[in-house]
Amino acid sequence: MIYKEFGRTGKMVSALGFGGMRFPLKDGKYDYDYCTEMIHEASRLGINYFDTAPFYNNDQSEIIFGNAFEAMPNDFFVSTKCSSLSGDELRTSLEKSLTRLKVPKINFFHIWCVMKLEDFEKRMAPGGPYEELLKAREEGLIEHICVSTHCAGAEIAEIASRRLFDGITLGYNIINYKYRQEGMKAAFANGAAVVTMNPLGGGLVTDNPEYFSYIKDIDDMDTLDAAIRFNASHREITVVLTGMDSIEHVQRNVSSVEMPLSIEYVEKAIERTGNHAVKAMDALCTGCRYCEHCPVEIPVSKLMQAYNYNILADAKSVKANLRNHWGVPQEIAGTCIECGLCEEKCTQHLPIIERLKEIACF
Repeated sequence: MIYKEFGRTGKMVSALGFGGMRFPLKDGKYDYDYCTEMIHEASRLGINYFDTAPFYNNDQSEIIFGNAFEAMPNDFFVSTKCSSLSGDELRTSLEKSLTRLKVPKINFFHIWCVMKLEDFEKRMAPGGPYEELLKAREEGLIEHICVSTHCAGAEIAEIASRRLFDGITLGYNIINYKYRQEGMKAAFANGAAVVTMNPLGGGLVTDNPEYFSYIKDIDDMDTLDAAIRFNASHREITVVLTGMDSIEHVQRNVSSVEMPLSIEYVEKAIERTGNHAVKAMDALCTGCRYCEHCPVEIPVSKLMQAYNYNILADAKSVKANLRNHWGVPQEIAGTCIECGLCEEKCTQHLPIIERLKEIACF
């Protein structure tokens, strides 16, 4: 396993992290013994960064981890989160997480689901979540304050510039890298660790291996390896989080980061992305964000990122991505006034207006 320093904390964490939101169900229930064995196998293979949150896996994820943590093969770090806007509610959530995880302290506690700067400022208000986490850190209940965000790159850069967090978790993959690259680089430059979630594009990459075959290098076994390796090879990225649903999945993902990692691989993959000829002249949005600044404030780039799922999956996946990842109501697509400004700015010449109409009718 490759280890990297977690920002300026001095802690060495595994380049691959265990994301705790995909534990398998068996006959409608979670097999705690099997899930524990998954976690223990990850520990034996060198993973030491374990990420969870309230409500993952029908609110069972923290409990599953707690069972496993009682007899871990090796030392480990735990990350969990809270999305509350209230300091008191965050404190209650933190204490519940400590009890369920069966640990004396949380190593990396995240202010969770920050969708935009306005949302971020609410978390920073006096008496709010950030202030409560400062108190919890003084009490030794947490070690490091982090933030988990779905903001655009420039907004993440603004958050990072304040140097208030030891780590920033953000969505990043071969599809949306342009959308968050600025934020990733700014976090690194300001001394924060960068943890990436969703490296497989919500399954789009692995569900469409032929479409995404262009990201593979000659030594890659398949697109899963390539996608994980793409993230892990960034010098700015500390941990790549992947959800895992079997022991075999754990073993397979670990093997992906045992391949040589290099910035040259990232550069070549990005070059191949730019040269990739997409089918039927219907391109995936790469998240460059030139389409923003809509006069009626439609978050065009987020909607176009979600529309990628319609190209490769289905309309149902678009709606789920808008709701769960971006926090954007589907109906906003129907407020387009068809001024054409976004299409004029689109470097890929995508039919944005028509796509917005489709999204509004899904």
